[in-house]
Amino acid sequence: MQQPKRITLNTAPERDIVAYQWQAETPRAVIIMAPAMAVPQAYYQHFCNWLAAQGFHVISFDYYGIGASIDKPLSQLSTSITDWATYDAAAIIDYATSNYPQFPLLWFAHSIGGQLFGMIPNHSAVQHMITVATGTGFWKDTKPQLKYKSWLLWRAITPWLIPLRGYFPGRALGIVGNVPAAAMQQWRRWCLHPDYLVGAENLYQRYAEVQTPITSLAFSDDELLTERNITAMHNFYKSAVQQRHLITPEQIGTRRIGHFSVFRPSYQAHWPELFQTHIEKALASSLSRD
Repeated sequence: MQQPKRITLNTAPERDIVAYQWQAETPRAVIIMAPAMAVPQAYYQHFCNWLAAQGFHVISFDYYGIGASIDKPLSQLSTSITDWATYDAAAIIDYATSNYPQFPLLWFAHSIGGQLFGMIPNHSAVQHMITVATGTGFWKDTKPQLKYKSWLLWRAITPWLIPLRGYFPGRALGIVGNVPAAAMQQWRRWCLHPDYLVGAENLYQRYAEVQTPITSLAFSDDELLTERNITAMHNFYKSAVQQRHLITPEQIGTRRIGHFSVFRPSYQAHWPELFQTHIEKALASSLSRD
């Protein structure tokens, strides 16, 4: 397994994030691995290493306040999800385009990584976005077994727990993960709005103007998202040419895919069938547009 290069990027005053970079021997494109909510980029390292072996330079990163991008106690760290897009994601794209201007750039987004794409100021530098298990977080559109838990989380737990602790201690609760206070409070507001972040922040026009082509990969047994969540999120990207795929475990010969499991090393045998064809098509499409 290739040892990635660790990079520290200053994304705003007094704000540094940690990224990791894998080099391909014969690179064809650059892929940015954009993590899910509260998931450290370390979770994707085996997948990033596999991508590099397929001929892609790969850059993964942690949003500020997550994983390796924590430089002070979470109770003292201030960041919103909007900041993740405006500062951190934008800085990663700038880094990729500055260091590899000769290669197409793909944004490989897991969950919230695809939700916040429309908020990234320089998203037009990306030639193609591939979303994996990306949908809205509106609590009423989640799986039936999650609705009661979501109501408790947003109405009964977070309003008092975040002020008490100064952040959301999700790891101890077995919910999501540890998240900075402002980011979790913003996410709460989004999840209570029928149009999620686009409605809560009134970003309809901004998302409608995104023209980056999108390939959506969703899974029928996702324990968090319904088809309604997934469809609603991608419908906000009105101007983007899209290919949407709903994949069942039976199609790839496994018992389960789910929202998170697909990036575990134990699923590597399924990565060629799940991802490689779609990545190759995205790359071919990007090159044809150039």
